[in-house]
Amino acid sequence: MTDVRAISFAEVELEALGEAAGRVAVMVTADGTLSPGARRLNRLTKGGVGRAVESAAWGKLSAGEALSLAWPAGMAAEAVDIVKLDRRPATAEARKAGGTLARLAGKSAMTVLVEVTRLPEEIALGIALRGYVFSARKSEAAEPLAAATLMVKDPAEAEAAFATGRALAEGVVFTRDLISEPANVLTTVEFATRLEALRDLGVEVEVMDEPELEKLGMGALLGVGQGSAMPSKVVTMRWKGAEGAPLALIGKGVVFDTGGISLKPAQGMEDMTMDMGGAGTVAGVMKALALRKAKAHVVAMVGLVENMPSHMAQRPGDIVKSMKGDTIEVINTDAEGRLVLADVMWHAQETEKPAAMIDLATLTGACIIALGHENAAVFSNDDALAADFLKAAQAEGEGAWRLPLGKAYDDMLKSQKADMKNVGGRPAGAITAAQFLQRFVKAETPWIHLDIAGVAQVTTDGALAPKGATGWGVLALDRLVRDRFEKD
Repeated sequence: MTDVRAISFAEVELEALGEAAGRVAVMVTADGTLSPGARRLNRLTKGGVGRAVESAAWGKLSAGEALSLAWPAGMAAEAVDIVKLDRRPATAEARKAGGTLARLAGKSAMTVLVEVTRLPEEIALGIALRGYVFSARKSEAAEPLAAATLMVKDPAEAEAAFATGRALAEGVVFTRDLISEPANVLTTVEFATRLEALRDLGVEVEVMDEPELEKLGMGALLGVGQGSAMPSKVVTMRWKGAEGAPLALIGKGVVFDTGGISLKPAQGMEDMTMDMGGAGTVAGVMKALALRKAKAHVVAMVGLVENMPSHMAQRPGDIVKSMKGDTIEVINTDAEGRLVLADVMWHAQETEKPAAMIDLATLTGACIIALGHENAAVFSNDDALAADFLKAAQAEGEGAWRLPLGKAYDDMLKSQKADMKNVGGRPAGAITAAQFLQRFVKAETPWIHLDIAGVAQVTTDGALAPKGATGWGVLALDRLVRDRFEKD
């Protein structure tokens, strides 16, 4: 697994700034008022800090952005980074500041002066998240990220406040690593093995193989994977930090999606290594909960399959029987994720009797057409649960937008030959996919479906993630657990 940058907190030592290696950073308010540390750096840089904050460029910066003085004379550091940040920043601004510093630092050591600025733990989380680099498949060993030291007023207090952030960073990085791996490495077998490693953190892990899935009647899930040499699996992860009915998290884990017989175009198919993004996010949440010893009962289930064309592959027109007992006419074998989720969701409700259920999937291209890469699509049968999730996502800066459900959309799934079709046509594709899933949600189960097709992996750098796998959803779901499901 990719290592998270080592981050520590120390008392402010202004005399040590001149000899600090790597990069030295300081927070300066928008009006350019210099703190004692900033004044010290101004003297060391022969007035460079003061000139920077008096410049026109400083006025154009937004909160969390920085100006840099490269190779300052009189200092051992390779650069001084001056970050525009008020003493009482918003959480998003503090995280952005940390992300800015991590991007500028690359793999260099970091000394960050946070003398009087609040939320040093959020600056640290920004540093941890933005410093991610996936290099596991490079032929040369990657140079590790040098440590970051945040100089603060009360190191013990900051360290305690960052305990949750450290766990979250580990969870996000776990998710990013899983999504970033190529399918010839992250097979269904390897994926299950990596999830089994969560036992070391106290997570109960159970792996069900194809014979057991056949006994349970998971014909929808097994139909997706029957064309692959890789065996289909369902992995259950339990974190029992409290008593009572659990929150169930369900993840789509299609380790590679060719589209099956309904073959995808060649251009861009390489990105289908990320079609297990829902399962990857669920795994990251479970790791974060275990690391921070969450006082909550959460059960996660992921369906791990590979959708391949072969003489054994499922065909358009095939009719499969789900674990629920409903029959499904497979119109398009590239609409496979919903077949996987249907069986896993039903199994979770039958065995766990959850207080609520949330499924995550890189499910539809239609979601990307509707919302781009800024927001995940949110569908729900429970207004209160949906509102709580949207509040959590907003608090964590993870874009999410609720879309409707309705009978007219559900009617688009009618089949002449079976109980339903697996697609409803081109119009409202993300919605009809959600309607399909709702057919496998019991009336008494509060439920959310998250279509993360547009946010799980992106092609541009963000404030807290380089281009590639984002780990979207780990922060928001952890926040939802804390706010709604965690016991005092």
